[in-house]
Amino acid sequence: MPATKGKKSTIDKDKKRSVFVGIQFNCILHILYNIIECIKEKIMDLLSIAISIFIVLETLNIILLYFSPSSKKGNGVGVFNTYEKSKESPEIHRFIKYLINWVAGTKLIFILLLIVIIITGTQTTKLLTVGALILSILSFYWRLYPAIREMDSEGEITPRGYSKTLFIMITVFIAVFAGTLVITLFF
Repeated sequence: MPATKGKKSTIDKDKKRSVFVGIQFNCILHILYNIIECIKEKIMDLLSIAISIFIVLETLNIILLYFSPSSKKGNGVGVFNTYEKSKESPEIHRFIKYLINWVAGTKLIFILLLIVIIITGTQTTKLLTVGALILSILSFYWRLYPAIREMDSEGEITPRGYSKTLFIMITVFIAVFAGTLVITLFF
C-alpha cells in the first residue's frame, strides 16, 4: 500500500508541475502575442524586437531551470548524464540544484533589466544593449563550448552531438543580433 501512496504523490506532484509550467508557457505566449501586436502597430523598433525575442527564449529557459531542470529541452540540464548520477550523492545533488537555481536567478536578473531597457531605453541605450548581448554571448566560445564539446566527445551528453547543436544555436543568436545592429546603423 505505501508504495502506491508514494507513487500517487509523485504523480500528483508531476501533474501540479505540468499545470504550473503550462500556465507559465501560456503567459509567454501572451507576451509573444503582445509583442507581435506592437510590431504590427510599428511601436517597436528592430532593436526592441531582437531584444524581445531573446527575452522570450531566455524566459522559457528560466522556467525550465526552475521547474523542470532535468529536461533535455532549452537549458535543461538533463542533457548532462552526470545530472542523474548526482542524485546518488545527496550533498552533490543539492549543490548542483543550487547552481542550477543560481543560473536561473542570474538569467532572471538580466531578463528583467532587458525589459526595463525596452520600456524606458533610448535608441542609443538599445543599440549598446544589443552590442553588450553580443559580447556576453560570445563568452560561450571561450569557456562553455570547449567544456561541453569535451563532455560530448566523452559520451557524457545525451543526445550525442548536442554540443554542435548548441554551437549553431549560439552562433545564430549572435548573427541575428549582429544583423540587427548592422540594419539599425546603416539602413
